[in-house]
Amino acid sequence: MAIEKVIAYFEKLGCADKIKQFEVSSATVELAARALGCEGARIAKTLSFLVDGGAVLIVTAGDMKIDNHKFKEVFRTKAKMLTPEQVDEMIGHSIGGVCPFAVNDGCRVYLDESLKRFDTVY
Repeated sequence: MAIEKVIAYFEKLGCADKIKQFEVSSATVELAARALGCEGARIAKTLSFLVDGGAVLIVTAGDMKIDNHKFKEVFRTKAKMLTPEQVDEMIGHSIGGVCPFAVNDGCRVYLDESLKRFDTVY
């Protein structure tokens, strides 16, 4: 993820002070949970898919997996994750640093209902 892009995005919203940066990697749910000292379920995991030739991000709780049947019901196609090259090109962030903020134009973002069970996710 280009952290500078994300910082600039949050500065426009007046909440750049909410960004957390760590001395250790937070590239996976497990690493992020360890860095924050919380359970992995509270980490907002961003998964990237190819739908109708465009990028779709689904943000889900860290302990969830994509239900292929539900994915196909919603998007009318089989769930196909983006390749690392597609992630860079279509989303504007790199694998291990994909977030739903400051993404390229045309990238659609969906929030999974699994996030609703928490007052705070990271």
